Parts: sequence; C-alpha cells; structure tokens
Amino acid sequence: MVTAAVVKELREKTGAGMMDCKKVLTETDGDIEKAIELLRERGIAKAAKKSDRVAAEGVVAAYVSEDGKVGSVVEVNSETDFVGKNEEFRTFVADVVEQIAKQNPANVEDLLNQKFIKDESKTVQEVLTGKIATIGENLTIRRFERFESTGLVEKYIHGDGKIGVLVELENGNSELAKDICMQIAAAKPEYLDREAVPADRVEKEMEILKVQAMNEGKPAEIAEKMVQGRIGKFYAEICLVEQQFVKDPDMKISKLLEEKGAKVVRFARFEKGEGIEKKEENFAEEVMNQLK
Repeated sequence: MVTAAVVKELREKTGAGMMDCKKVLTETDGDIEKAIELLRERGIAKAAKKSDRVAAEGVVAAYVSEDGKVGSVVEVNSETDFVGKNEEFRTFVADVVEQIAKQNPANVEDLLNQKFIKDESKTVQEVLTGKIATIGENLTIRRFERFESTGLVEKYIHGDGKIGVLVELENGNSELAKDICMQIAAAKPEYLDREAVPADRVEKEMEILKVQAMNEGKPAEIAEKMVQGRIGKFYAEICLVEQQFVKDPDMKISKLLEEKGAKVVRFARFEKGEGIEKKEENFAEEVMNQLK
C-alpha cells in the first residue's frame, strides 16, 4: 500500500504532481528510487523542476469550425520567445485550440484532464508534460474562451500570435466579422457596451472626473455637468460599440453594425503575456549566488 507519507517524500524529491507520484509508486510497489527513475524516464520530474519558472512568452492561437458556428482562442505560454516560434510547440498549441472547440472543456483543469484528440492514449496534461521535457522550458496553458453560436463566429490573429481575437456576430457576414475582430485587436475595448461596464468602475471614473473639474476651479454644479460630458470619452475608450471604426474614424462601431443590420453578441481578446509579471534577470546576482 502506498502511504501519504511516501507520496509526500517523492513529491519533495522530484517536484512532480501528487497524482503522478501516486501512480509511479503504485507501479513500483512503493520503491522511491525506482519511482524517481520512472518519473525521470517519463520526463515528469524534469518538467516539474521547471514549473516555478515564469512563462510569459508563447503564442495566442484561434480556431473556427468550417461552418463558422464554433470557435476558440487560447493562450499557451513559454519562457522564451524563441520557443514561441518552435514548430513543435506551435503544432501542440494548434491541436489544443482545436480540442477546446471540439471537446468543450469547462476550464483549464478540465482541459488538462481530457484525452488528447491527437493521441487518446494520453491526457492533455501528459502531452504537455512531455513537451516541457523535450522542449526544455516551462509551458503553461493559461486561459481560453470558446463560443458556440447560431450566428457566426470569426477569429483573427495578429503579430504571428501576439494577439488573438474571437467574435460572435448575429446577422452579419464574414467580412464584417473580420473587421470587428481587427477593431478589437487594434483598439483594445474592455467591454461590449455601456451596460456591460461594472457600476463601481463608472462611479470611480466619475469621481476622478469631478475632482479634475474641481481642480480646474469650476463650481460643484458646473463640475457635475462637465463630468456628464466627459464620461462619454471614457465609454468611447473601453466600449466596443462606442469606439470609432479604425477603417473609418468618422463612423462609430454602433453605426457600422446598424447599417449592416448586425449585432456583436460577445468577444474575447487575448494578448500574449498580458498581466503576467516577468522576472527581471540579474545575472551578476545569479553568478554570486552560485559561487556561494
């Protein structure tokens, strides 16, 4: 019988996951040395040691079914931009984003536990672990979105995987959907429309605008009116339908959609490494630590 204490000891020695440790200990009848050897053979121990490294590079990929009804976008990170251009890595990411569209996982954890569509003898996690071992860097599937629609789903990838956009459109065509995708990539809206903006976010912005107006020496009642006028600019920056169309700055997206008789249902915009705090390398300090 494999005890929790033995599993804990193996985890501490190898850095491998609990389930991986339990599995190999069962296979080796609790022999830790044989279990370590098995983990190394499978690349799991090697992969685990890399798991604390910051992965902020990589690629954003998207997939849309032939009928345009289902689409997905995913961000998979690596440690270096060099690996982000690696053909083996990019093929894996393309397979993963296709899997998301076809298998509809609930979240990243669910995705990792699914059978890999290109090799059902392994889970996505096992394939990912193998890639970490062969490529030699920490790799992480960070996030994804999946849209299924009775209308149209369209994708757009910018900068060879730096930015990925997924859009669901109602009553529109592919050309319009592509234009909307490019708009989102370029103008970086946070929300679809005013109704989607959280009330506390609006209140905070209005407080800031009021203080700005008061600092300009305006009376309270005048400052209040100025806030109402300036809040429109705030919405124009963060709401897709309020933005000026990048292809025709004289037209708002809301007007473009109205003319085409279309409606944007939802969108997702992923930018590679967005929000990930990258570790600043201090090579002099690293050398000194090694000398100690």
